[in-house]
Amino acid sequence: MRLRVLQLGSPTGLYGAERWILALIKYLDPEKIETIVGVIKDDPHLEAPILAHAQGLGFKTVAIEAYGRFNVKAITLLRNYLKQENIHILHTHGYKQDLVGFWATRGVPTRIIATPHGWSKEPDLKLAIYEGLNRLVFLGLDKVVPLSRELYQGLTGIPGLKRKLRLIVNAVDLAEIDAVKEVPEVVAKKRKEGFFILGYIGQLIHRKGLDVLFKALAKPGLEECFLFIVGEGPLRAQLEQMAKDLGVFERVIFTGYRADRLNFLRGFDVFVLPSRLEGIPRCLMEAMGMGKPVVASDIEGVKDLIPKDGEGGLLFPVEDSNALSEKILLLKENKLLAKKLSEKARKIVAQNFSAERMAQEYQALYQEVWEKSSSR
Repeated sequence: MRLRVLQLGSPTGLYGAERWILALIKYLDPEKIETIVGVIKDDPHLEAPILAHAQGLGFKTVAIEAYGRFNVKAITLLRNYLKQENIHILHTHGYKQDLVGFWATRGVPTRIIATPHGWSKEPDLKLAIYEGLNRLVFLGLDKVVPLSRELYQGLTGIPGLKRKLRLIVNAVDLAEIDAVKEVPEVVAKKRKEGFFILGYIGQLIHRKGLDVLFKALAKPGLEECFLFIVGEGPLRAQLEQMAKDLGVFERVIFTGYRADRLNFLRGFDVFVLPSRLEGIPRCLMEAMGMGKPVVASDIEGVKDLIPKDGEGGLLFPVEDSNALSEKILLLKENKLLAKKLSEKARKIVAQNFSAERMAQEYQALYQEVWEKSSSR
């Protein structure tokens, strides 16, 4: 039987979770899984880039338009769509999608699976309430599929949830990475000026630890390093001011959101991820899959990719800007080490974190969940 699966993501950008969805659906067997990609559009000005990218890959898409922070109309509209389109599996990504999906699937044949992509390190009160409700809602879903061991372990403490958990670790699309050859002119220009190019790709939010990276860039020895911050987020103005206060603003470019983020990655000498909290970070997998030397904070999630310092990348203690600057300087001065780490990094991702492997596991899970519901 060919299952119809609706992937419900966020309309706000094309970050880790959205790119994860695109990597997954490319490798699902179209003879067994018919994929539709959707969003709950709560603001008429949102462009929902994931829909355009999914359409470019040949997939059907849908935007559930229910404007407002949390409009209960979204539940009714989604439920109607599930019934009209005979959706077998709803696969949700993110607390809002999980909550709306939970209520929308009440009383309809559609089964629901959620993939938590990570939690906020220090959420404000409103976000903490949403995320708390999200964890409770998991009890009413058919399966909850965290993408890292850390996320899995964090959910096992919820009474009654463990039997619904299934660990399928994060993955990356190596074919997409390998197709990228060109480097943006702005990066090439800085290299010609003699700079050693550092880069970060992701959201500009507190848990990503960019303040630690800026402090490291200001340390002695890194004067010849130039940093590209690829991504957008609520902390941009604050981080720009911090760079000015530290005297490094002239060696930093904030690119904002870039659809060609992998082209920027191709131009980096070192990829840096100073996060305070991660699942298995997609941006780090992409950098390692491209064979880039990486420096990342020594936290769970990251260690699923880099088991220990020097094994596929360099690790530094979280929040320690001095240690981060030392790791960057080591890679800048030791080209042989950088090459060795790059080769190992690519091998780790190719062997353990390919999108093909992940898609096979999800395909089997979709079929298992539907067959179980059909036998009731």
